[in-house]
Amino acid sequence: MQIIIKILARVNLILLSVTTLFLLCSCSKNEIESVSWRPTLLGDGWKVSGAREQGLDSNKINNLYNEANSLDNLYSLIVIKNGYLISEKYFNGKTVTDSSATASVTKSITSALAGIALNEGFIKSTDQKLTEFFPELDWESTDSRKSEITLQQLLQMRSGYPWEESDGYLNKLFTTSAWIPFLIQFPLMHDPGTQFGYSNLTAHIMGIIIARSAKTSLKSFALKYLFDYIDVTIPNWPIDAYGYYFGMGDMYLRPRHMAKFGQLYLNHGNWNNKQVIPSEWITRSLQIYSPTTYSSDIHAHIHQLGYGFLWWSGISGNYHYNFAWGHGGQMIVIIQELNMVIVTTAAPQPGFDNSAWQKEKAVMELVGRFIEQL
Repeated sequence: MQIIIKILARVNLILLSVTTLFLLCSCSKNEIESVSWRPTLLGDGWKVSGAREQGLDSNKINNLYNEANSLDNLYSLIVIKNGYLISEKYFNGKTVTDSSATASVTKSITSALAGIALNEGFIKSTDQKLTEFFPELDWESTDSRKSEITLQQLLQMRSGYPWEESDGYLNKLFTTSAWIPFLIQFPLMHDPGTQFGYSNLTAHIMGIIIARSAKTSLKSFALKYLFDYIDVTIPNWPIDAYGYYFGMGDMYLRPRHMAKFGQLYLNHGNWNNKQVIPSEWITRSLQIYSPTTYSSDIHAHIHQLGYGFLWWSGISGNYHYNFAWGHGGQMIVIIQELNMVIVTTAAPQPGFDNSAWQKEKAVMELVGRFIEQL
């Protein structure tokens, strides 16, 4: 009898081992490996779902994060599909609660604030002239064409002010934070409304216009009319020499909070049945007003870089999408066709030389390659 019991025990052990092996094999390799990028519930409003449940191939997600793990400048990478957090990972010592400077991603937030200011009646029209908001400046002493620059042209980066990165004006800007006089001092490179020219100056000026029109600080305006609705905080945001928050860059945000802003745009401005940003403004701001911003492709996996109202657009594979883009590799990507948001944050780059650009480009190409494969 004891022999039979021993035999049965051994059989049960073998069956248990086989069953365990079967279960491990029946789970895909990706489901086992996906633990490293699977997000957790934090009670911050985000729902979590598996990739497969939302129609994504976990193989592709896994490949994305394996590649991301090799970048020494990447801080975070988040993928959201159908309103669910699908994947999330933090790199190089960063955690889910860390915020970082978003660089020029802030410009796209300034765009949203402009739409809200227009809807609230603080700004009458995007056809209003730049000169109306700076009566303290001696406009008669400068190019008469500047009196024709509109708010819409500021938002489109078609004001005629210098393309700072290519025309050498970037260094002049950042030698001081007193930028308002540059409206008089900087020359126009072309007639307003005729050409695209990337300008930190005019994006910052747009932020000042919102603050002056609403008679409050840009940060207070952003919290009251935008971020409080989506439960987003601003731990830090630099100011210029006059006390104005930078409309062009370096608002500090957590990656999940950046993702909320992206999801808000994907939802046409609606959050929990509250219309936070007018849907018509979302449509206007994501239109392409400058289909050609660079003379040739500067990325291998993101093509046809266009520009809306302080929002970029591009094409990867079969998909056209819009994105907020900040120096160093900060991105909020919204792919309407896929109901998807992708967020990256990365180490800020101190300069604008080729080494800094290669770091930034590596993050952007990571995203572009992933979108191509979807």
